[in-house]
Amino acid sequence: MAAGWNAQLIVETWSQGGLIPTSIGLAIASRHTGGRHVCIVPDETSGLEYGERMSDAGVRRPETLVGEVEEVMEGLEGIDFLVVDSRRGDFARVLRLAKLSAQGAVMVRKNANASSSSSKPTFKWRGVVDEGGSRRRVVRSVFLPVGKGLDIAHVSGVGGGRGGADGKRWIKHVDRRSGDVHVIRR
Repeated sequence: MAAGWNAQLIVETWSQGGLIPTSIGLAIASRHTGGRHVCIVPDETSGLEYGERMSDAGVRRPETLVGEVEEVMEGLEGIDFLVVDSRRGDFARVLRLAKLSAQGAVMVRKNANASSSSSKPTFKWRGVVDEGGSRRRVVRSVFLPVGKGLDIAHVSGVGGGRGGADGKRWIKHVDRRSGDVHVIRR
């Protein structure tokens, strides 16, 4: 999916003991698009295990960033494709702090069933995208019952697809026969 979107900056979160197939797929996608693949891990131990498991799989190890989410996400701008693990306690914070590409982005939550329990409130994409007064909106979201659940959202580019505050825009039409130019406000 990341290769299909021609993602130039692919970011994922990974924790010690996590599965590696998604990471392998993202690494291959970044190679096909010529983009950058970054993995965020919480500590050095996780970083070492991640690197070893990627090497064992025969895939080139992506750039690995270790540290607190706030510090690490600060340096990543223009994210086109973001994958977070819902089992990680701070996954919503990662989604909120992501500096997405001006053209929009795809955000994916792995293990989405694992995070939905009766004691926790239900997750809403709008809650992480609209926060902070951003001019973005969720274009489309879908939940796929694959594995432990995939929750995918396509987030709009800056402006959210509306022409202005009232949603109106100007359209220019040239009549081919007469050459007249018609400007219409829609």
